[in-house]
Amino acid sequence: MASSLLSTPSRTLAPAPAPAGLRGRAPAQVHLPRGCPAPRRSSALRVRASVAIEKETPESEPPPTFLREDGRGAGSGSVRERFEAMIRRVQGEVCAALEEADGSGARFVEDVWSRPGGGGGISRVLEDGRVFEKAGVNVSVVYGVMPPDAYRAAKGEAGKNGAADAQKAGPVPFFAAGISSVLHPKNPFAPTLHFNYRYFETDAPKDAPGAPRQWWFGGGTDLTPSYIIEEDVKHFHSVQKQACDKFDPGFHPRFKKWCDDYFYIKHRNERRGLGGIFFDDLNDYDQEMLLSFATECADSVLPAYIPIIERRKDTPFTEEHKAWQQLRRGRYVEFNLVYDRGTTFGLKTGGRIESILVSLPLTARWQYDHKPEEGTEEWKLLDACINPKDWI
Repeated sequence: MASSLLSTPSRTLAPAPAPAGLRGRAPAQVHLPRGCPAPRRSSALRVRASVAIEKETPESEPPPTFLREDGRGAGSGSVRERFEAMIRRVQGEVCAALEEADGSGARFVEDVWSRPGGGGGISRVLEDGRVFEKAGVNVSVVYGVMPPDAYRAAKGEAGKNGAADAQKAGPVPFFAAGISSVLHPKNPFAPTLHFNYRYFETDAPKDAPGAPRQWWFGGGTDLTPSYIIEEDVKHFHSVQKQACDKFDPGFHPRFKKWCDDYFYIKHRNERRGLGGIFFDDLNDYDQEMLLSFATECADSVLPAYIPIIERRKDTPFTEEHKAWQQLRRGRYVEFNLVYDRGTTFGLKTGGRIESILVSLPLTARWQYDHKPEEGTEEWKLLDACINPKDWI
C-alpha cells in the first residue's frame, strides 16, 4: 500500500521537456526502542521541525515508544509493543542501507511528530541523492477514535453498500501501526520499490458496547520497473517466495495474485508494476505466527532490493529511457491518488499530509495518447503490466 497509515508532498509534477530523440511524438541523533540497533551514521540525520498547518505536534527527537502504559502498550510485551519495535528497527536498517547505496553523502531528513489523540510517527526522506531521486521511509503508531467512513476505508468497505453505509455503527476506537516506504531511483533501469507492513486493532464502536475486539495484519512489497530485466525481476520474486514459504507454501501464490489484483489501475486496464506480494485484513491464522510473518517480510526488503540497485544504479541511459521512466511514474501517481486504500485511510482520519503523500515521485510525465511501438522494450513492460505473469 503506497502510503499506508503514515505517510512530504513531492514537488510540482510538471511534464519534462520532450527529448529530441523521442521519434517525433508530441509531449503533451535517533532514539530507537531499547534493544533495537541504531542505524549507521545516525548522528548525521538532521532533525527538522515540521512547519505545516496540521494538528500534529512537531517533536525534537523520537520518544523511546509512542505507546502508553495502559496494559496493552509500553512495557506490556503486547503485539502492539513488539510490532512498534520491529518497524522502528527496520526503518533504521533500511535508511542506513539506502544511504550507503546512494554513496553521495546525502542523508535522510527526519521529522518527528506526535498526535494529540494518541501516538505519533517518524518520517524520513532523502531527496536528490546520487542514486535516489526520492526515498521515503516512514513509521507511525497512532490510536484514538476514527469515524465510520475511515473504518470502512481501512477495511476496504467504503462505498460497497451504498446508502446502508450511513446506518453503520458510530466512531470506532482504533490502534494502527505501520512502516511504509517508496524508493524512486534516478536511473530508468533501476526499479522503484514500495513496501508497507501494518497492524490494526479496533474495539467495539462507541454505540455498540460489548462487540468483540478485532485485529488484522496487512502489507506487502512490490516492484515497479520501467524496463524488464529478468534477472532482477526473478531475484525479487524469489526472495518474496522464500519469505512466504517459511510459513505456508500457499502464501506466495495467494499473495502474489492479490498483489497483481490490488495494484490495478482500472482506468488504464493495466497494473502499476510487476507485482510482488500483498495481503490485507489477515487474521485467520495465529496472531503470533502472523507477527513473525510480517517481520520476515519486512526483513526481506533489503535482500530483495539492494542487489538490484547495486547492479543497475550506474547503467548508461538515454533521454528516451528517462522519458519512458517519467511516463511510468505518472501511472504510479495515478494509482496512489485514485485507488490506494492507505491514502484514503490517511485522508479520512485527518492524517499527516506530508507523510501520506511521501510516496509520490519528485517528477513525472503525462504525454497525450502515448503508445510504445510493438516489440520495443517499452512495449514489453506495458504488456507485462496488462498481462501479469509468474516470474519464477
